[in-house]
Amino acid sequence: MGASQVSAQQADQTVKTIAALDVPRYLGTWYEIAKFPNWFQKKCVGNTKAVYTAKPDGNLRVLNSCKTANGETSEAEGAARQIGAKDSPRLEVRFAPEWLSFLPLVWGDYWVIDLDPQYQVAAVSDPRREYLWVLSRTPQLDPKVYEDLLLRLKQQQFDVRKLELTSQKN
Repeated sequence: MGASQVSAQQADQTVKTIAALDVPRYLGTWYEIAKFPNWFQKKCVGNTKAVYTAKPDGNLRVLNSCKTANGETSEAEGAARQIGAKDSPRLEVRFAPEWLSFLPLVWGDYWVIDLDPQYQVAAVSDPRREYLWVLSRTPQLDPKVYEDLLLRLKQQQFDVRKLELTSQKN
């Protein structure tokens, strides 16, 4: 295989973000519809959501919450910042408890890879496809909208069989 074939193949496998993100429109509440299982959400059993608000410094405040097995609400507050231009769909987020504040804080990739024109349904991942979240402005998502999104995620080489649906109950 020639070098050009290899690089073309690799280029094909790069996670593609959306073209542009209007951050003010992205603010507000997003409900988790599905996710790739991850270690930092192990204790969450349902009702997972994220609320994004603007901070005076231009960055975002992120408040994640979920219900735990014992019925309590677990919350994690973090920060997000855009990488690049004002309309960049590539963000970084960081969640660190106070007692870890002496450590150099680690920023994780938060790439918006799918978003409808009305800013109602989003998919978020990272360049390595380790993480994937399907988010919606409503606790329930129309099955057809979800299926269409899964097809687009498959085209982006995501193994959608790994997605775990999130329970959203009042």
